[in-house]
Amino acid sequence: MTTIAVLGNGRVGGNLAGALTRAGHEVTVADRAPGAAADAARAARIVINATPGAGSLERLVALREELSGKILVDVSNATLDGPDGLPADLIYPGSSLAEQLQSALPRTQVVKTLNTMLFPVMTAPAMLAQAPEVFLSGEDPQAKQAVRALLTDLGWHEEWITDLGGVLTARATEAAILFVPHVIRSSGFTPFAISIAR
Repeated sequence: MTTIAVLGNGRVGGNLAGALTRAGHEVTVADRAPGAAADAARAARIVINATPGAGSLERLVALREELSGKILVDVSNATLDGPDGLPADLIYPGSSLAEQLQSALPRTQVVKTLNTMLFPVMTAPAMLAQAPEVFLSGEDPQAKQAVRALLTDLGWHEEWITDLGGVLTARATEAAILFVPHVIRSSGFTPFAISIAR
């Protein structure tokens, strides 16, 4: 059992919190109450950033002390939305939210994952007709191993998990979010994941 704090209680955060609780972990979801995020992060070993990516950097930098020595699992994409509310451009072109977080929080182990799919797939990857893929980006091998274990608890088979390397590689998976609005306009909100066919 791992103590986990989920920052963000929308569809993504709620979905992850429920699945990880069912997997036997001790999960706290931080709402918007003053001090809730700090209290949750302080008590957890792993913190999941499921806040809207546009404001994640500011929110998490404010938790620098609480996040010191912790694993920060970043599942958000920092995008500017178009008129229809779907992602239209990247906030950090030539970089990524994960890189920005790792630079601003040097005592925190940032691992990027689960950001290349619609949110239902995060906790039920077997729902798709083809085997999906999930990617890991981060500097710390032990942190990535801990996150890999969480992914298996969420139903991801070991062979579906691809470690891309350091946090720099997160700019590739974050850029993949630009596929999403076009796929949704073409096919609707049918669950999907961006994967590599081999």
